[in-house]
Amino acid sequence: MTGLIARAAGVSRRYGDIVALDHVDLDIPRGQLVGLLGPNGAGKSTLINLFVGLRRPDDGRVEIRGRNPMTPATRRIVGVTPQETGLPLSLRVGETARLVAAHFADPVPPAELFERFGLTGIEGRQCGSLSGGQKRRLAVALAFAGRPEIVFLDEPTTGLDVDARHHLWEGIRAFHAEGGTVVLTSHYLDEVEALAERVVVIDHGRVIRDGSTAEIRDVAGMRRVSLTAGELPALPGVVSAASDDTGRAHLMTTDADALVRELVTAGVPFRDLEVRSTSLEDAFLAMTANDHRSLA
Repeated sequence: MTGLIARAAGVSRRYGDIVALDHVDLDIPRGQLVGLLGPNGAGKSTLINLFVGLRRPDDGRVEIRGRNPMTPATRRIVGVTPQETGLPLSLRVGETARLVAAHFADPVPPAELFERFGLTGIEGRQCGSLSGGQKRRLAVALAFAGRPEIVFLDEPTTGLDVDARHHLWEGIRAFHAEGGTVVLTSHYLDEVEALAERVVVIDHGRVIRDGSTAEIRDVAGMRRVSLTAGELPALPGVVSAASDDTGRAHLMTTDADALVRELVTAGVPFRDLEVRSTSLEDAFLAMTANDHRSLA
């Protein structure tokens, strides 16, 4: 298909008796920014490892620009930041960037790369002396060093403070604005909501939802009803329920009007009622309501 840069067709991957991916089909058009969501162990990292050529599928095929991702020519157009990064601790930051750049015919100059990702000023420091957040920012920046056509970012902002996260977001957005393709996973759902134009939800090794951020957010017409009340009775139409630290209840429902009527009919005293559209986090929790694994 024209316009595709990456494709997984009928892909399965097993680790012993564990099925990490189960006949996954996924097409990624050029220039798209895709967020992969799923509980921990859903298969997201395995799928990324197949796309970047670190693993082979047991069944099906994975392609980057119609080619095997394991070939050197294909790897040169792919950037990746895995969850676990191994920087050369004795090398300086600038030396590390130049080492990575040497693998490409037309790399991004290190100074430009550092400015884009907020790393200017630490070029002379050894990688081993960097904070965890600085190491993570450097690992993300290096994924863009070779002017890749597509970048896979697996939990790119884990361990970063808010300012550092937003700085990396700007670097990712700039690459995307220039026509680059990005596939990212994140356990920060606000991050996926802020960056992605398309969201793919994976659970138990299968794609269970695929659509625009708005489509996923509004899955099944869900609404979030929040209120302050005492103990609530069993209420019809509630998909999931949770309470925050203040004791305020948050109910996910497909019919907010019916839920409020039921509260009134049942004589439940409540206050501070709020009904709003779902966030991406609400939608994710509704889709995986029967799965108690954590998102990561």
